[in-house]
Amino acid sequence: MLTSRFARLVWAFVVVGLLLVVEGSPGVAAVKPSVDQVEELRRQATKARNELQGLDKDLKELRKTVKQSKKRLRDTLAQLAAADAQFEEIREPLAQLANSAYQAPAASGPLSIFGPGGPIEALRASADVNFLAGSDEALINTAKELRERRETLANDAQDLQSQTNLDQAKIKKQQKALFKRIAELNGQLTKMLKRLDLDRDTKLTLLCDTSLVQDSLKFPNGLIPSKYLCQIPQKGFLLRADAALAFLKLNAAYKKRFGVDMCVNDAYRDLAEQQRLYYARPGFAAIPGRSNHGLGQALDLCGGVERSGSLQFTWLEANAKSYGWFHPAWAYSSPFEPWHWEYGTEDR
Repeated sequence: MLTSRFARLVWAFVVVGLLLVVEGSPGVAAVKPSVDQVEELRRQATKARNELQGLDKDLKELRKTVKQSKKRLRDTLAQLAAADAQFEEIREPLAQLANSAYQAPAASGPLSIFGPGGPIEALRASADVNFLAGSDEALINTAKELRERRETLANDAQDLQSQTNLDQAKIKKQQKALFKRIAELNGQLTKMLKRLDLDRDTKLTLLCDTSLVQDSLKFPNGLIPSKYLCQIPQKGFLLRADAALAFLKLNAAYKKRFGVDMCVNDAYRDLAEQQRLYYARPGFAAIPGRSNHGLGQALDLCGGVERSGSLQFTWLEANAKSYGWFHPAWAYSSPFEPWHWEYGTEDR
């Protein structure tokens, strides 16, 4: 079964490979692979990682099934043990009563209605024997049924365990093959990157895995671990993967227009920081756990954007939506926050 350490290892090969970007050295072929080729390799690597995680899930389900089967077997064996104990407890008194009834004196053999005790006593003794024999037989039948059930369950569990062992071996074989494929992709990726002079935005794009979006959704607002978020050009700030990739494009367009990167004051904000701001600026910060900053889908901008009507603010109003970013309606009035921008759609 894959541990979190293995899961991190699978993704780490992408990160390590991407961080090995170096200047082209003498003797390297003049023809360089395209960024699209590198991106295709990264997609293949991500696919291999997802397949590996799928195999891990299958393996966990198999083990869960075996565990449930073993529990059913233990419960049945416990019931059998209880029945056996009950049988042992009453078997001796039953034997004594049966022996006493069968040894009752009679003229024509045991339990004869013509014996000296008279027909009433003989019938009573006969009824006692029938009752005891019936009780004894029912208990024996119950124990027999439980034993047969135990044997059936034990055989089923053994068969299930054998099949599971085969499935586990198959999955581990596939895991080994995938790890080998991942290593091959890592080698190819590293070689390609060594031959590429990648710019900052391309590196950030390749480092940002789009599958992180789905992974980040399982965490509460403000409690998303940083490994599920992506860096943006502004050092120290993180966003959800889709928002980060969209911002990279928006930032590039902004830089082309104004000659500088966008100024960022805040991006993803954890719950503790949101609580601090909420109590420090009542009425201006969202309730902790409800801020889009805590989802990695909001930015607080500066560099002129914070002034409504400025050239920078006006440019963003006209262009941001083309890249998936917008200035929410509430931020125009309640409270007025020209610096606050969000990723997605306004009706979400």
